[in-house]
Amino acid sequence: MTGWDISPSGVQRVLTETAQAAESLGTVDEALQENLPSAAASAGTIQQGGVEKSGVTGPVGSALAEFFNAYAKKLKYVAVRTSNSLDGAATATNAYVRGDLEMAAQAQASALKEPKIDLPGGGGQQGGR
Repeated sequence: MTGWDISPSGVQRVLTETAQAAESLGTVDEALQENLPSAAASAGTIQQGGVEKSGVTGPVGSALAEFFNAYAKKLKYVAVRTSNSLDGAATATNAYVRGDLEMAAQAQASALKEPKIDLPGGGGQQGGR
């Protein structure tokens, strides 16, 4: 690769859209935490001998709880990984922009330097030699 071709405004747009999409990960987790107990309770409890045992979660409720425990960890992992990726992309783009500004400043400083002219025969020698 001979160079970079990054559009900082394009990166910003993509990061903004990705961050907005990632926000839903947090709301999904909150909704699961809020609604799962109700769903587990609505799935029924264990009955023994035709008598329902209050508070004893049935097999569907237990499966929902296991699903949530496994899913919550993965969801949090994806949320943290997404956040870290967004931060990394923003940091890299900012460094790219700073690098461009530094290169432009160096080019401008070089252009403003006094030119050094070395004429043939110079250097204190007479007769052009």
